[in-house]
Amino acid sequence: MKVKLALAQINTKLGMVDENLKKHLKLIDEAVENGADLLIFPELSLTGYVLQDLASTVAHRPRKEDPLFQPLLEASHKLDLVVGFVEEDIRNRFFISAAYLSQGEFVHIHRKVYLPTYGLFDESRFFAWGDSIEAFDTRFGRVGILICEDFWHASPPYLLWLDGADLFLFVSASPGRGLNSSPRLETAQWVDHINRGYASLFTSFIAHTNRVGYEDGLNFWGGAAIYDPNGEIVAHGPYHTEALTLAEIDLNQLHRTRARLPLLRDERTALVQREMNRILSRGKNASGR
Repeated sequence: MKVKLALAQINTKLGMVDENLKKHLKLIDEAVENGADLLIFPELSLTGYVLQDLASTVAHRPRKEDPLFQPLLEASHKLDLVVGFVEEDIRNRFFISAAYLSQGEFVHIHRKVYLPTYGLFDESRFFAWGDSIEAFDTRFGRVGILICEDFWHASPPYLLWLDGADLFLFVSASPGRGLNSSPRLETAQWVDHINRGYASLFTSFIAHTNRVGYEDGLNFWGGAAIYDPNGEIVAHGPYHTEALTLAEIDLNQLHRTRARLPLLRDERTALVQREMNRILSRGKNASGR
């Protein structure tokens, strides 16, 4: 089975949800014209990133009658979508979330699990953290979504792998940091390295979309990328400019790679569970010393 992916690295307008929605709908039309099956937008693509106290004013609940999601759900009859937004739950907590939309339905919502609060980041002051990492079924097979800091930790991709994900969708609003002699920022180099590593280690497809532009003094570097189960680059978007990167992936590559390299077959999940229990138990005992 072949799937045509479209990665939309865009420059959002902070707090201007209506303007950002118009950009989404325009890019959806462009992706459809190019034959895309799945279009992936970055983290907080509908709101902008440095929201702080604006978070509650731009939040939406993922419901069919919501005015933000109505046109996006309608558009999802043309192709599947991943969009980033601020989610408000029934207890009025706010989450950095990503929604997978298909055929007019909410297929899955992922709430960002790891909220960085170090260096230039201050997310946990304004957002609640998610507490679930689950793969989900789509018409292209089983998929997993992670948001930025989530995939800087080893456990979330591993859990998605064990839960059956063969296509990992990583979305981010990663600001550029670290200048050296390379034409790429150190942040971009690091993300490319770990995404290639995850693709190889988990013999799965990785598709990563990062935003671009400037916001409150931060520079977002773009560089969308797709890696195949061999860790080979399939497509790479430009740095520091808006772009729609399109590429076709062949899901039959999963069979070819895993027949040669059966890492998933040989994974010892019971051992992992036993050793994690031992480590956590030791931690509890040590805390009383």
